[in-house]
Amino acid sequence: MERREEENGKLEETQPSTDGSICGFQSLHHLLKASLQPHLYQEVSRLLLGLNCGKPLENIALPESAKALSLEHGFDLQAYCFHADKEQLRESRIVRVGLIQNSIASPTTAPFLDQRGAIFEKLKPIIDAAGASGVHILCLQEAWTMPFAFCTREKRWSEFAEPVDGESTQFLQDLAQKYNMVIVSPILERDVKHGETIWNTAVIIGNNGNIIGKHRKNHIPRVGDFNESTYYMEGNTGHPVFETAFGKIAINICYGRHHPLNWLAFGLNGAEIVFNPSATVGELSEPMWPIEARNAAIANSYFVASINRVGTEIFPNPFTSGDGKPQHADFGHFYGSSHFSAPDASCTPSLSRYQDGLLISDMDLNLCRQLKDKWGFRMTSRYEMYAELLARYIKPDFEPQVVSDPSLHKKSS
Repeated sequence: MERREEENGKLEETQPSTDGSICGFQSLHHLLKASLQPHLYQEVSRLLLGLNCGKPLENIALPESAKALSLEHGFDLQAYCFHADKEQLRESRIVRVGLIQNSIASPTTAPFLDQRGAIFEKLKPIIDAAGASGVHILCLQEAWTMPFAFCTREKRWSEFAEPVDGESTQFLQDLAQKYNMVIVSPILERDVKHGETIWNTAVIIGNNGNIIGKHRKNHIPRVGDFNESTYYMEGNTGHPVFETAFGKIAINICYGRHHPLNWLAFGLNGAEIVFNPSATVGELSEPMWPIEARNAAIANSYFVASINRVGTEIFPNPFTSGDGKPQHADFGHFYGSSHFSAPDASCTPSLSRYQDGLLISDMDLNLCRQLKDKWGFRMTSRYEMYAELLARYIKPDFEPQVVSDPSLHKKSS
């Protein structure tokens, strides 16, 4: 279908609006900007996106080469800056971070080798745009090398699993070294040394092309189609924080964003930026999407980078979801909407709901400690009290601390 986005972000189409748009708009922010008078949009934007150091987020000017790649290959490109207050005893610690969201590049009926190769080819110019823009740390979406086939519960998709040092890592290592860029690569991992065990894993590739380490997904969903335990189980790597040349990062993979203690643990281990590479559809989670990551950034005084794939993936064999609905061949629309959240409650506008995209942000990591000092969450938390409750809770003889009104148990006269 022919479609063109005008300056106000609205789609001009010859047919009804594409699946994934909001009334023909790329995103909620485009819709609001086109629908409200400037002074009203400014106030609504303040409430929706917050203020960074008392001001709206600023746009970053990107090089023409990056813009040209965006136009040539048709991906959304946005860039914003998070400031921190100037300090007297510390220099600013500014790091440029990038997120990539994308749809698959070939039909799910194509040979697996062709599907993976097409995704590599599709992502190369987007990664090149990140490199040309001077991105220091780049994160890809969950299971980026393949369709999100876990909804089908067909075992044949396990063929996409590869060792940590497999084809996708090798592909990215060259780019990481070329652009002096740390790359977080979430893949389906095949653990050859432990009986071909499969994991949902993020590989952290250093800016020298080296493998810094890996983290395996802590929380596995079993919600309708999200019955991912068909393929892999909960990870065994804990809550590692990776010290890179550009800052301390962690990866909270997809479903882990629904677990506040998971976010907390990465913060306790010293994370400054936590990436949340995801694959989630509108009917399941979209109202939660702009809330959970932002809450985590606020509560744990770090930056959060949220990534979601885009598009509707049609599979060869229909499947059911255990929800009483008729069988279907797609999981739903992956709504993109990748964004950054900061510890001061500010956040960027989201990328498109249906278009590939690269979101870039400059963030002064000094903001993390400044917000810890301001709110004192670490000092005012009662970790010993929580630890005591959790220690009791995991025991079989746990009794909830409930104080009942005595009158509730009196017999009627």
